[in-house]
Amino acid sequence: MDTFTALAEPTRRLILERLMANGNMSATDICRGFKSSPPAISQHLKVLREAKLVHVEKRAQQRIYYVNPEPMKELERWIKQFAASKEQEFQRLDKLLESMKADAESAPLLPFE
Repeated sequence: MDTFTALAEPTRRLILERLMANGNMSATDICRGFKSSPPAISQHLKVLREAKLVHVEKRAQQRIYYVNPEPMKELERWIKQFAASKEQEFQRLDKLLESMKADAESAPLLPFE
């Protein structure tokens, strides 16, 4: 599963936010505060694992989850590249509009009949 698909679901984003705010958490602790059932949260955690957004570590009977920052860094790089590309497009459009505005200002006015 890719990062975008995993992050498309609001519950998964909330899980990541909790992990970022609280650090490592057990699956039980993650489930607290959600209206969803533990099996539903478990499915969300599975998706996050498959997308490599979280890592899991087994400690006795618990599974401890923590955020893997690498996919988020890749996403940030992509967003920056996308934003830079769009900014270049906007700058070209601004230049074109300024040129068109200057041409319109220098064009002779047509007499009214």
